[in-house]
Amino acid sequence: MAIDLELPGWLSRIGVFDLETTGIDVTSDRIVTAHVGVLDAKGREIAARSWFADPGIPIPDGAAAVHGISTEQARREGRVARDVVAEITESLRALFAQGMPVVAYNASYDFSLLTHECLRHGIRPLESPGPIIDPHVIDKAVDRYRKGKRTLEVVAEHYAVQLDGAHEASADAIAAGRVAQAIARSFPLATSAQELHTQQIGWARTQAESLTEYFIRIGRLDAEDFLDGTWPVRQPDSASA
Repeated sequence: MAIDLELPGWLSRIGVFDLETTGIDVTSDRIVTAHVGVLDAKGREIAARSWFADPGIPIPDGAAAVHGISTEQARREGRVARDVVAEITESLRALFAQGMPVVAYNASYDFSLLTHECLRHGIRPLESPGPIIDPHVIDKAVDRYRKGKRTLEVVAEHYAVQLDGAHEASADAIAAGRVAQAIARSFPLATSAQELHTQQIGWARTQAESLTEYFIRIGRLDAEDFLDGTWPVRQPDSASA
C-alpha cells in the first residue's frame, strides 16, 4: 500500500456530516442528533455545529442502545424536528455553495434520510448535493481485497485515526473526515473532489451488485431482491430496497 502521499489540495478543507437516528430505514426513521463541521488539512475541526432533535416518534431500544439517547431524553431536551432538519439542510447547502466537499461515512444513508426528513416537513431538500466524499465507498474501492468489516470503527483503526465516542454524531463525523484524508495519503485519488464524486457513483453501484450476489448465494436475500446501490441519495421508490 502506498503511504505518505501529499494530501490533495481539495482535501485541505472539508465539511463533515453525520446523523444519529431512530433506526436504519431512510424513508421512515428520524433524526435524533446531527453534526456538521469543517476540518483543515491537519484534520482539526475549525467550525462546527451540533443538533439534538425530538424526532416526534419513540426511539426504539435498539437505536437508543447505539447512540445512548432515550425517547424521554429526546422529548425533554430535543428541539422541534422541523427546525433541526431545516438548519442541518441549510448548513450543508452553504458548504456546497462554497464548493466545499462534504465527507459522510456511508453517505447514501445520511443524505437519503435527510432528504426524506425534508419532504416530511415541507422543507426544500438538497438538490444533487455534492461533491460528497464517502470513505466507506472509497476504502472498498481502493483496497478491495482487504478482509474484515468496513464499519467506521474498524476502518478508522486501520488508518490509525482515533475515534472516541463511536455513534456520537460529532465524533463519527470528525473521524470520517480524518479517514478520508488518511486514505488520500495512502492511495492516489482523483484530481478533484467532483471527479471523485462521479467515481463513487459507479463504485457504490458495483459494490451493491456484488454484495447482492453474495447475499443471494448464502441465502440472506431472495433471488428477486437487491441492495440499492444508488449514491449519494437513494430514489424515493427504491430507498428501502
